Amino acid sequence: MQELQARGQVVRFVIYRSQDQQAALDALVAQNSLEAHWVDSQEEALAYYLKEKPSWVIFGNSFDAAAKLKGICKTALMQHGIGPKACYYTVSESDMDVRFVEGEYRLKRLQQLYPHKTFIDTGYAKLDPIVQGSEAGLDLAALGLDPAKPTLLYAPTFYPSSIEKMAKDWPSAFSEYNILLKPHYFSLSKPSYKKQKQLLEHWGTFDNVYLAPVEQANLLPFMASADLLISDASSALFEFAALDKPVVWCDFYHLRWSYRGILSFRFKNRMDEDLYRYAGVAAHAASYKELKAVVDQQIAQPESFAAKRAEYTLELAGRVDGHSSQRIVDYLLSEEAS
Repeated sequence: MQELQARGQVVRFVIYRSQDQQAALDALVAQNSLEAHWVDSQEEALAYYLKEKPSWVIFGNSFDAAAKLKGICKTALMQHGIGPKACYYTVSESDMDVRFVEGEYRLKRLQQLYPHKTFIDTGYAKLDPIVQGSEAGLDLAALGLDPAKPTLLYAPTFYPSSIEKMAKDWPSAFSEYNILLKPHYFSLSKPSYKKQKQLLEHWGTFDNVYLAPVEQANLLPFMASADLLISDASSALFEFAALDKPVVWCDFYHLRWSYRGILSFRFKNRMDEDLYRYAGVAAHAASYKELKAVVDQQIAQPESFAAKRAEYTLELAGRVDGHSSQRIVDYLLSEEAS
């Protein structure tokens, strides 16, 4: 958005109303002064696109009716994460004119899966503000934390998650650290994850902890402020590693009964093979009991996985030079002119 506006383009956001997440969406619109059009369904969104006839519609996920926009406007897909879930690839089944992707490995793999579709390697635009230095991070003292302490960021995904496997008083065992809790917003907003919310809110009462409210959706200030990330099978893990900071990967997950035993194939289907291919990007904790020792070691030797971080970042995020947004906008405007 910022790069398009800097080049004189008008940007409008089409946002789906959500009973669970409306507060977070309203806050995002207000905080970023977005020009927003609200819809309740894909049918409403399609009707709006057909009426407005924009130059481009850029989607963050699949859109079933994308083919109906052919000849009306151009369509692009920017997936909202670079992590190891299989949906990274299957989302390209949607009939978009172009998909912007992160790095040559992902481009080649997508091109093999969908040989007749157009993929452009631009890198991962989300990280641009941190790389450029325009993202200043959080004011730790204002959040009640100690700026002299090393800062840990715990950013678990909602499922499969390590949240339920953490000790109830784990912040006290990590008292020499600041802890930033930045869970997936499902963990704080969806009723089906209310037990996760209860744990997170309990941890937020510790003196060395700051729990981000659901309205504080942007992960970038947290990544900029943290010295180390603790996560599980989340995109955040790879995003943080792309900044050449140490990551501790929790190999302990809480699985629903429907993902266990003879039904464990459901878990394997949910996760992409890249989950295991890129395991070397981080130090691993096989259980909560191991976590503290692994974190301490990585804080003491943050460079120990630097070579693997660089190698895997090139494959998963592509070029991390702060210019991904520029490359995307270059393409959008050149195609618009052609």
